Amino acid sequence: MLAIVVATASAQTQRQLFDFGWQFTHNGKTQTVDLPHDWDIFEGPNSGKGATGTGGGWFKAGKGEYRKTFKTPDSELVKLHFEGVYQKAEVYVNGQKAGQHHYGYTPFTVDVTPYLYKEKRENEVVVKVDNSEQPNCRWYSGSGIYRHVWLETMPALHIAENGVFVTTPEVSADKALVLVDVTVQNESQADRNATVVVGGAHLMVAVKAGESKTVTTTLYVNNPRLWSPENPTLYEAKVKLKEAGNVIDNATAKYGIRTFSFDAENGFVLNGQKVLINGACVHHDDGVLGAMAFDAAEIRKVCQMKEAGFNLIRTSHNPTTRAFLDACDSIGMLVIDEAFDGWRTQKNPYDYSTVIDSCFREDIHAMVLRDRNHPCVISWSIGNEVIERKDIRVVYTARQMKKAIHEHDKTRPVTEALCAWDRDWEIYDPHAEVLDVVGYNYMIFKHASDHERDPKRVLWQTESYPRDAFRNWTVSHDFPYVVGDIVWTGLDYLGESGIGRNYYKGEREGESWIEGGQPEWHGAPCGDVDITGWRKPISHYREMLWNQDTPLYMAVREPNNYHGDIKTTMWSVWPTWESWTWPGWEGKPVEVEVYTHQPEVKLYLDDQLVGTKQVSRDTEFKAVFTVPYKAGTLRAEASSESVTLRTAGEPVRLRLTPDHPVMAANGQSLTFVTVEVLDKQGTPVPEVAIDCEATVKGAGTLLAFASADLKDTEPYTSPRVKTWKGRALLVIRSTQKKGSVSVTIKSALPTASLSLKSK
Repeated sequence: MLAIVVATASAQTQRQLFDFGWQFTHNGKTQTVDLPHDWDIFEGPNSGKGATGTGGGWFKAGKGEYRKTFKTPDSELVKLHFEGVYQKAEVYVNGQKAGQHHYGYTPFTVDVTPYLYKEKRENEVVVKVDNSEQPNCRWYSGSGIYRHVWLETMPALHIAENGVFVTTPEVSADKALVLVDVTVQNESQADRNATVVVGGAHLMVAVKAGESKTVTTTLYVNNPRLWSPENPTLYEAKVKLKEAGNVIDNATAKYGIRTFSFDAENGFVLNGQKVLINGACVHHDDGVLGAMAFDAAEIRKVCQMKEAGFNLIRTSHNPTTRAFLDACDSIGMLVIDEAFDGWRTQKNPYDYSTVIDSCFREDIHAMVLRDRNHPCVISWSIGNEVIERKDIRVVYTARQMKKAIHEHDKTRPVTEALCAWDRDWEIYDPHAEVLDVVGYNYMIFKHASDHERDPKRVLWQTESYPRDAFRNWTVSHDFPYVVGDIVWTGLDYLGESGIGRNYYKGEREGESWIEGGQPEWHGAPCGDVDITGWRKPISHYREMLWNQDTPLYMAVREPNNYHGDIKTTMWSVWPTWESWTWPGWEGKPVEVEVYTHQPEVKLYLDDQLVGTKQVSRDTEFKAVFTVPYKAGTLRAEASSESVTLRTAGEPVRLRLTPDHPVMAANGQSLTFVTVEVLDKQGTPVPEVAIDCEATVKGAGTLLAFASADLKDTEPYTSPRVKTWKGRALLVIRSTQKKGSVSVTIKSALPTASLSLKSK
């Protein structure tokens, strides 16, 4: 028998993590899994054969089903909140359909109250996931319940989900005006009267049965500490809901106090200071973890971009996770929050175009309502390179999407990434007029003529080629109406197989989109940082351009024909490495690059001066030396700084370096262990490939073990890996038990071990 659960009068909204102990069925097999879960990453890529194709990284996708039982909570309302399911999720409770959601990148909530058993007995929830219609995404999506699930209980009269909205319309050094909107939702069958308490304000609110009502109050913060990437100060707005003198619900919203503006004369101004935007496009996957969105992995991703010198991330091309934006708030990273890749004209047969009219407003609202309190978010993006760009109806679509955003937030500009594959660009003008800031994908060379035609247009390059780093910096630096550049991409990622690859003569030629794609590849190596966390030389160069105090850096261009005749592609840069180990190339020329803002660089080989180079904007802040290769120690000096590269000897051991030696015993904490091959002097051996097998025992489990080789088809969750460029990455997940974690890696070298703690 089904009935609504009766709650005590003092019940308040509670959220319980609902990630553990699901029974997962896929391809006829059932196993117990804990969320976040992505069944694709466990199966691995299928070179040239996976249903997701070259865009999805050749993974299989398909259908899956998750089951879990739970006792009926003692609450008036019981809901399940899903942070993300890819995709086409259907939720059943005790055999009855309770809800559904199509888009894989937006959160959704299902009210399961009517379907629960009244008595405190076991209920069964079933989540059916259908990712079988392929291809549907142009990059790796993953498959399954890949983000967190929460069991929510609350009184029938409560503060609405995402119902506290904080804005700061007036800010000075002395005082900030803070507006707090609170939406109260009445899901009972009677009209209710309550009081919203915020700070010292008490606001009476009358809410009719089945309706919601929003009230607003004003707060002042004296001598506010302004949020910025350099000083990411956060405040809290605490809200209570009272009825008949009793607190029946409460909520807390974090927010930041800051001002910002965009205009063609001053560019982007944050808290009264002009800021140049050095941005990175970032897809949603977490590299070796696939789509599994652990908070620790999301935080790590933001930290990597911060450490690489970026000050903005574009969430290309879909809404990101709550944890990701929380990290951007607390670490200090600006964000363009993007809703969609394409609109009505398909890019793939089963993409968002199949459901756009029935879903886009719901999905935009889900993104905006969840994310609007985050001070890191400085713009909403409604799309990316829409195919129907020459159809005038595209302007109507853009207006409708902008309107949907403004229904819940008018405090941020709306942007969109525009592109013209055939260079027919000016046709975009009516479309661009809808946007507050216009996104240019690879079209920055149009800035001058566009500015002449439309002097008030503000633009940023929302995607750029990595190799154009210097040109893009100069344009942003010299023209205030160009507020910044956002490279494609900050991180290597899964899917879009082969974008950014270099290859050797004799291998399959062409770009990623040629007929048949790139079946040997399952990812895109176009990022500044690879999936093990290694920063490529282009990352250090870009950081130096945009950040004056970047340390001196030196790298070596791979000699052409050392491994083969090198061929580059559109998103690639010449393969360049932190290596002075080129056996067999003795006496032949090698190009050494040093990146710095210092005016002069000296290069030494074994303490003998090789040469001196002057450095300036004219040299693109690079000192490039051509050196006959000889094993030894290479040292670059500029002012008081120096950096060295040493020739590596034979590999003798593995070095294991954990990012966190202590985990939380909550089943969600992660430790990322960098595995490096070293010689007897402790110098990394850059070219060695060694078969390794990892074992994890105790209060942790092996979650992933992989290298940055995006052609390796060993499943990322396998305990086996072959090092690539002398590196690999091991990821350990905590259990819910406290204790020690023992890690061992066996190979042809001596066994390497590591001890961690879980508390």
